[in-house]
Amino acid sequence: MTQQGTEQRGTRDAGTARAAQQLLAREGRTVERPVGGGRDDAVLRLAYVRSGPRGDAPPVLVLPGGPGLASVRPYTGLRADAARRGLDVLMVEHRGVGLSRRDTSGADLPPAAVTVAAVVDDLAAVLDDAGVDRVVLHGASYGSYVAQAFGARHPDRVAAMVLDSPVHAPADDLAAARAHRRRLLWDGDDPALAPVAAAVRALADDVPAAELTHVVQVVHEFAGPEVLHRLLLARRAGRLRAVWDRIACLGSGETEGSGQPYVMEPDLVAGIMYGEVGFDLPPDGLPLDPQLAFADAAARHVARHGTPAVADPFDLPAAVAAFPWPVVVVTGERDLRTPRPVAERVVATAPDATLVPLAGTGHSALDTHRRAALHVAHAAAVGAAHRLPALAGRLADLPRRGPSRHVGTAVTAVVRATTRRP
Repeated sequence: MTQQGTEQRGTRDAGTARAAQQLLAREGRTVERPVGGGRDDAVLRLAYVRSGPRGDAPPVLVLPGGPGLASVRPYTGLRADAARRGLDVLMVEHRGVGLSRRDTSGADLPPAAVTVAAVVDDLAAVLDDAGVDRVVLHGASYGSYVAQAFGARHPDRVAAMVLDSPVHAPADDLAAARAHRRRLLWDGDDPALAPVAAAVRALADDVPAAELTHVVQVVHEFAGPEVLHRLLLARRAGRLRAVWDRIACLGSGETEGSGQPYVMEPDLVAGIMYGEVGFDLPPDGLPLDPQLAFADAAARHVARHGTPAVADPFDLPAAVAAFPWPVVVVTGERDLRTPRPVAERVVATAPDATLVPLAGTGHSALDTHRRAALHVAHAAAVGAAHRLPALAGRLADLPRRGPSRHVGTAVTAVVRATTRRP
């Protein structure tokens, strides 16, 4: 990078930091937490925000995906929408990320201090600081893993739970995701998707496996199978290469490096990624393997830092089987990362569980279908979770909001404008 480019990035980062600090000053506060991880005397000022009216219903503690995704700056729109709907929302900046990245001396937290166990204890400390006895936990993707771990470790603080695109048991989840995406988009067992699967197979010898897998996942989830089919045929014919390459690069900074400050910072959470939630599981050598996206980064992490050790891993299936509160499981029809079979397994495990399938939706309704996610959170907060399955169609049809929805809108517009329907 040139000196001018470095200076421009430094200016942008400084502006981002000021914006995040201003949000914290306006909406939240910090609570002092021990750093741990061998830095026993160090203190972290953990940041959290709270918005919306206080009422009789328990607050909703929203836990976004990642790991590495910030809570304060990326979700200002969600908190504003929630407040307009009368929801009392708490969000905690994950330790090692954004406003909770450094200790009081200004030093980055050691990766050994950034564990799921430390994160869930941070959440309990925030509830104490905010004077909240119990919450509705709304966890999306990795955030659903944190929500379940919180329920296992602090069951007296949970009123209800929403698991959006749940991560439950990483090795079993991966097996289910592999089988699901291969059945639909490689074997073509669903007659409606058989032509799409044939187009995927036709490209397999011409496109690197990791690239093909990533583009198929992104386009299927965000734009749907019809747009994916058009793009595959165009790529096979040598067209839309620039569009294809742009999609292939989406999300490339989410697994390592410095990421985007105060938005996505994967470096200090690497121990969670590669030691707790399954990013380090090896590829199996078969088509459309989701682990291809993480294999190189995982190998580099192990080479630099060794294999992460987890002193007290969570047995979430056993914990969920004992949850006494209502559990709402939200699953997107197009989700290839934590697909419907994973959601159904969670529902079968929890004693009081409700499945809410969302048509035309991919991974994490919190990010792709905000209005549906907030309606689900409200129903859980007021004790109406049992009504949600009957409303699933209406929820899916609500206008789409959320930052990730723009990916699908852009891809759909370009592909449909430049190709014919197969």
